[in-house]
Amino acid sequence: MTTSIACDVLVVGGGNAAMAAALSARDHGASVIVVERAPRFYRGGNSRHTRDFRIMHTRTTEHMLDVYPPEEFLDDLRRVAGGEMDEELARLVVERSEGLPMWLSQQGVRWQEPLSGTLHLARTNLFMLGGGRAMMNAYYRTAEKKGIQIWYEAMVEDIEVTAGVFGGAQIRRGGEVCLVRASAVVFAAGGYEANIDWLRQHWGDAADNFVIRGTRYNQGNVIDLLLAAGATPIGHPRAFHAVAVDGRAPKFDGGIVTRLDSVPFGIVINLDCERFYDEGEDFWPKRYAIWGGLIARQQEQVAYSIIDSKVIDKFMPSVFPPMMAHSIADLAMQLGLDADRVQATVDAYNAAVQPGNFRPDALDDCHTVGIDPPKSHWAQRIDTPPFYAYPLRAGITFTYRGVRIQRDARVQLVGGDAMGNVFAAGEMVAGNVLRRGYLAGFGLTMGAVFGRIAGEGAARVAR
Repeated sequence: MTTSIACDVLVVGGGNAAMAAALSARDHGASVIVVERAPRFYRGGNSRHTRDFRIMHTRTTEHMLDVYPPEEFLDDLRRVAGGEMDEELARLVVERSEGLPMWLSQQGVRWQEPLSGTLHLARTNLFMLGGGRAMMNAYYRTAEKKGIQIWYEAMVEDIEVTAGVFGGAQIRRGGEVCLVRASAVVFAAGGYEANIDWLRQHWGDAADNFVIRGTRYNQGNVIDLLLAAGATPIGHPRAFHAVAVDGRAPKFDGGIVTRLDSVPFGIVINLDCERFYDEGEDFWPKRYAIWGGLIARQQEQVAYSIIDSKVIDKFMPSVFPPMMAHSIADLAMQLGLDADRVQATVDAYNAAVQPGNFRPDALDDCHTVGIDPPKSHWAQRIDTPPFYAYPLRAGITFTYRGVRIQRDARVQLVGGDAMGNVFAAGEMVAGNVLRRGYLAGFGLTMGAVFGRIAGEGAARVAR
């Protein structure tokens, strides 16, 4: 038997964007139900594994150094996007980011001083005290105080959309099916990175070797439902945000502690024992997101980061200890690689390294000459034992395929009109701003900005 319930605004999803939407809708007078597919312990989607927002600011604050003006923020986005960026929506996110710290503080989120290390983020990013889980706990605590209903282990199976107008959603919860009627809906249910069958359609057998950094509950079914209802697709189905993670990470939910930031300080080789990209191309926050895709294109989707003892304390390590040996040959054997070939690659790299002033906090003058690929910065000889290595795999954070939205976060129909009462935010609309590339902390910022816009818009429609 199907039961029926009504509310002003239905929010589908349980992460940063969804909760920003739910709280904004509630603050504008709407009754709200949040549908979270995961159990309570795993609530929050990929947002549980985050730690910082990228924030535009024009003055020094208690938790952020110096200034990060809007044009610099936009230039950073343009650089990583390679020209595939919606300028209008990107500018909207950048400008609205400035107000996020105060609003998030009002939701109970607390901040800490910036972390040191590879990512050079003290000026551009704001770090949550306790990380993503603490942030999500604050969101949910505030939501419950404000009377927002939270449904855990609840999955949207179908939606009713007629002529671009949402009528209701069929939701399976605790073995029962409920029809939720709502005056407006916000979809913020993530991408489809955890749906290995879907990834396999676009990546073939390589998808079986991908590590899914976040929740196993982002299966993409909500995107499918919206596309079937006439929404305009956005983003290439093969595109994703992916980083280098420790090859020993679990298949799902390893989170940020499995990410490896050692890449700029050594060399990265594949199963053929060859380097395949410039490890020091730019600051790590502007290039770390390309390494997942680079590794995904290597044989068996495997690579290895090799460093020496001079730099072992220069980056935030993985939760797993590095492999260690007192010679490159012994290290290669531990990795199961041909020792002679690894030694030859290291020797060729060492011979190409030019003298310079090594500065981990700057685009220094330590580079290589006469080798392909080059290393543009932070190039030092790998010559001081003990030597260390980490196995690397492609860690998928989110997919870019989703639905197109307009400036007010309403979902756009194939014909170009906006759906009357259907909004979307979060990773399922990431392709609206960036088609590829990524900046550290930008996903949370984009999710919160469009979540707030969507929640306020949905409440306005419901009135």
